[in-house]
Amino acid sequence: MLLDKKYAQYAAEQAIALLQIDSPTGYTKNAIAWIQDAFAALGCQTSLTNRGALLVDFGGTQSDEGALLFEAHTDTLGAMVCEIKGNGRLKMTKLGGLHATNTETENVTVHTRSGKTFEGTIQVLNPSVHVNANVDDVQRSFDTVEVVLDERVSSAKDVKALGIDVGDFVCPFPRAHITPSGYIKSRFLDDKLSVATLLGFAKFLCDNKITLPRRTYALITTYEEVGHGGSAAIPADVREAISVDMGCVGDGIQCTECQVSICAKDSGGPYDFDVTNKLIAAAKAEGADYAIDVYPHYGSDVEATLRAGYDVRHGLIGPGVFASHGYERSHVDGVYATLLTIKGYLHV
Repeated sequence: MLLDKKYAQYAAEQAIALLQIDSPTGYTKNAIAWIQDAFAALGCQTSLTNRGALLVDFGGTQSDEGALLFEAHTDTLGAMVCEIKGNGRLKMTKLGGLHATNTETENVTVHTRSGKTFEGTIQVLNPSVHVNANVDDVQRSFDTVEVVLDERVSSAKDVKALGIDVGDFVCPFPRAHITPSGYIKSRFLDDKLSVATLLGFAKFLCDNKITLPRRTYALITTYEEVGHGGSAAIPADVREAISVDMGCVGDGIQCTECQVSICAKDSGGPYDFDVTNKLIAAAKAEGADYAIDVYPHYGSDVEATLRAGYDVRHGLIGPGVFASHGYERSHVDGVYATLLTIKGYLHV
């Protein structure tokens, strides 16, 4: 059965919707609730794990191969308030691999633990060039940038009176956008674009009333950016687990934003030989535009699964994403190639 490209467009649009929901590691409940509703609307059975991840059951028949699990994560980079300064500015500590350099001048939402939200902007200390002639010489770090709140505050007491405190979450605006040429631009495509890709696959199954020839699940994790997202809640019948995460794009990497990347090795070591070969064969069989890559600085949910002691074979694929952990860019064609590879792997 052909997989129409409309499912890639649907996935891209779902990604844009999901990207509007802030979900840094540790503050993912709202995003998970949205994802659960989206999968349930497509007829998938879902359940929440004790840690707040989402297990999705795509159905399928039992086979000698055992069950297959796809893993993607909805937690993103972000920051947390670690100090309220005497002048009413906020010092941050990063969540995951956020870099101070590429957050400067980004608008942010501050989420308090009582449910209030406030806007602000990340600025380098003393940012006005008409006041500070040496502003370009400052090494950007989370010691030299701060959140300037869009509130009339000038002291720590003023900030606390608003209800803001240490431990509140700071979320850069995603600025999500699909261009007329099909590029998908946003912060946090890693990994909300892959979550949306799995939604696109679920819609393909639903629309065409497909029963998979193999029992298949998806685990949408919530702690990947800090290393332990895929370490629990793996169904007992799973024998293969494949992370659907961003494919790297950059110098020394073959993949582009318009392809699916099949990872042979990352910083955690090589992926399973047979699973990787089957992913390559699936991409070829479906005519998916793919590249095989080695990622020098990367870890995935499925590696956390292995470290937790699960006896599964593992793989990693994903649409190519440029400028990872910054203002990222992918393409609808990369999503489509990923969908085709998933379809080919499951022989539907």
